Amino acid sequence: MTRELVYTGFMSLDGVVDSPGGEVEGHRSGGWVMRTEFVPEAYSLKGEELAETTALMFGRRSYEAFAPIWPGSEDHAAYKDLPKYVVSTTLKDDDLAGGWGPITILRSVEDVAALKREEGGPIFIHGSAELARRLAGADLIDRYNLLVFPVLLGAGKSIFGREDRDETKLRLRESATYSNGVAKLVYDVVR
Repeated sequence: MTRELVYTGFMSLDGVVDSPGGEVEGHRSGGWVMRTEFVPEAYSLKGEELAETTALMFGRRSYEAFAPIWPGSEDHAAYKDLPKYVVSTTLKDDDLAGGWGPITILRSVEDVAALKREEGGPIFIHGSAELARRLAGADLIDRYNLLVFPVLLGAGKSIFGREDRDETKLRLRESATYSNGVAKLVYDVVR
């Protein structure tokens, strides 16, 4: 049995995942999640994920954005000691954060595929739009956990590529809508 690879993220209605919590990546509308009315139940998916996550995966840029913040964050305390994987061709072991559990650098999509073949529970990808597109293109993502926000951003990073490719079918596992306009959409990739 293979490990499940889950992409989780905040997304605008037009598919942008770029800079939801701030201007880290320079998006002119960075912080768009924070400008949506806070309704606690709209974030229940994040609590469910904490209980399910057995490892985390990031692309280099998302890792570099999260590594200075998450190790000391009370909201992410459950992640501190979990194994983390960073997919990067340029990151070196000396660049890795200390005190944030075991961190392994994977150099290729093939390394991710080999990790998926190992025994273990779900691996969650946070942020990392470019990585998510590459892994989806290689048919390695198994599930999408999305919180879709009622905002249109126009430009920005998306986890979905725009190139012509074979159709990927998704099966809705779970959905909910909340009073602030946020929609929870959990899709399994159909193989």
